[in-house]
Amino acid sequence: MTTETITHSTAQIAQHVGGELIGAAETPIIGLSDFDEAQHGQLTLIGTQRFASRWPTCPASAALVKCGLECPTGGDAKSLILVDDADLAFSKALALYAPPPVHTQPGIHPTAFIHESATLGPGVRVGPNCLIGPGVTIGENCVLHNRVTVLDHTQLGNDCTLWTGVVVRDRCTIGDRCTIHPNAVIGADGFGYRPEFTKQGPRLVKTPQIGTVIIGNDVEIGASACIDRAKCNATVIGDDCKIDNLVQIGHNCRLGKMVIISGCTGVGGSTTIGDGTMIGGCAAITDHAVIGPGVQLAGGAQVAGDLKGGAAYAGSPARPIRETIRELTALKRLPGLLKQLRDR
Repeated sequence: MTTETITHSTAQIAQHVGGELIGAAETPIIGLSDFDEAQHGQLTLIGTQRFASRWPTCPASAALVKCGLECPTGGDAKSLILVDDADLAFSKALALYAPPPVHTQPGIHPTAFIHESATLGPGVRVGPNCLIGPGVTIGENCVLHNRVTVLDHTQLGNDCTLWTGVVVRDRCTIGDRCTIHPNAVIGADGFGYRPEFTKQGPRLVKTPQIGTVIIGNDVEIGASACIDRAKCNATVIGDDCKIDNLVQIGHNCRLGKMVIISGCTGVGGSTTIGDGTMIGGCAAITDHAVIGPGVQLAGGAQVAGDLKGGAAYAGSPARPIRETIRELTALKRLPGLLKQLRDR
């Protein structure tokens, strides 16, 4: 199966991204590419001076350029589109060239099982081998790809997309326009055990996880991410949060709005993360931590306690990033200092 080639002129792209066009307005652009792989007929991105200086030798026909960079025009056959935020403009341009989305067929696939007490809104699509349990409510225009499981008394808002293998356990609530990628699990039991010493010997007693998960609007959850249900009350994911692949959110966590968490990060139970926080990949956050709004946490950081909002942190344990850099710089100098001491 082939897809039709999508073509837009440089003028159309400039208008779409809200940029200032320098050069030919009718140059046809058939696709987008990274700078080092761009070819004739493609649009690329120039976000730093290093790439701006190399623009004359780049084969691409046009580029989105961050305002303020010193970028030569590259000749009459090349066009520049000046924008305030080159990455954001590139994202908007990508949308113009996106292939048609993968959709399951309209209606309900005959192999899907839907309990008679479930309620499905208009325009819902349910793919092969899905299971929808009793009392489930699914809003308008939701798409459930193959092998999605939505268990008892869960509520989905409108315009949600659940990809292959997603499991949403019982009594969870998901808002509007959410996307959940393959094999993510929402509402699994939180990890809670207590030791008990009996005449037969010690054993671990499982703490019942009777709470739920509440996910806001416009949330995106990556492949194989896990968001555990609360022991009591709810694990809460705020509006517009973006959670990458293989992220673990422990029970009773509360994420504010627009929190971004990169892949392979683990968040311990009962942690609170403020609005607008950005967390790098492979970070580890202890349980019961309070992370203020607007925190920037570097990849690989290990959080052992509370962090004040509006600051950047790095290291293990996580400390203000300037402090961490000073310590690492001092450590690099340590072998030389030891040699000087030995040579005295």
